[in-house]
This record gives sequence, C-alpha cells and structure tokens, in this order.
Amino acid sequence: MKYEAQEYNPLRITSLNHISIGCKSIDKSIDFYENVLGFFPVKRPRSFDFEGAWLFNYGVGIHLIQSEDPVNFPKVGHINPKDNHISFQCGSMEAVEAKLKQMGIEYVKGRVEEGGIHIDQVFFHDPDGTMIEICNCNVLPVVPLIASDKTIIDSSPCSNPNLESQQQQQQVHPSMTRTPSLVAIHS
Repeated sequence: MKYEAQEYNPLRITSLNHISIGCKSIDKSIDFYENVLGFFPVKRPRSFDFEGAWLFNYGVGIHLIQSEDPVNFPKVGHINPKDNHISFQCGSMEAVEAKLKQMGIEYVKGRVEEGGIHIDQVFFHDPDGTMIEICNCNVLPVVPLIASDKTIIDSSPCSNPNLESQQQQQQVHPSMTRTPSLVAIHS
C-alpha cells in the first residue's frame, strides 16, 4: 500500500512553531533564553490576560508564561537526561561547555554511539527547571522506520522545513542573524 502525502501527514503539519514554558519570573527567564541560548524578544499579542513573553530564534518560538503561583512552583531537581527536554543542535560542543563553565551553569555530559557515529550531549536546566540539551545530533542521519512499500515524503537527513522561512524572516529582521552567546558559529 502506498501512502499519499495527505495520509502520511494527516494534519498537514508544516513545522514546530513554539514551545510554551511556565516560569516563576518572566525577567529571569527572558535573561536566560536571551543570554544563554541566543533567543530575542518578539511582539506578543496584548489581548492576553496573563503575564508572559515571546522569544524567537532558530526557526522556533519560546513562549514564557508567568506562573500564577510562583511560590509553589516545582523546585529544580537534579539533572536527568531522561527527563522531558528541549534539544538544540550546535556547531561546537567545546564552545558550549566553555560558555556554560564561564556562566557558572551546572551541566551533565552524555555521549551516544550508533554505528561508529558519536553524538555528544550537554544537559542543563533553565531557571525554572526545564531541561535543555545541546548536542551535535546532526551527525546522525534521520532514518524513517517505514515499510519498504510505503512512499517516503522527505528522507533527507535532518531536513529543516523552517529554513527558507527563517532565512526570509532574517532579511526582514536583522537582529535574527546575530550570533547567540552559547551556540557557536556553525562551520
């Protein structure tokens, strides 16, 4: 049986738009996502009836939502790479580690091996305990697990459907091209 494009992607999803993260302090979280991960604030609709902030970079948004009860917000636990997390690719793991050490951010290193390919990982928390991973995962090909009789829509390794859109947005908004403080310049 062959899959048509509509069946393979029944909701016709085109990309990841944003990730929402609850936080105790909007200001501390903005500072972290700007100065550690290289995101920048973007306009947020004024019609929201709760505090928050929107940030953007790398073709994805981070939507920060102020906790209604920051005093009872869950405490930051130990760094566990198996916890839910957001992962970003980088060009230099050495630069990531150096920056985290310089900023005094606690982290845990990991390494995955698959067929002679090594993926290096660094895990750390944002101010509210959301797990962040920085890796060189782009070295591992993305291999769809589908039967040989099914049509593959896009089998290119690590394809980025946001790339063209992000490049167009960078032409409109020059600050989107700045080099983030943590993620090294891609070679």
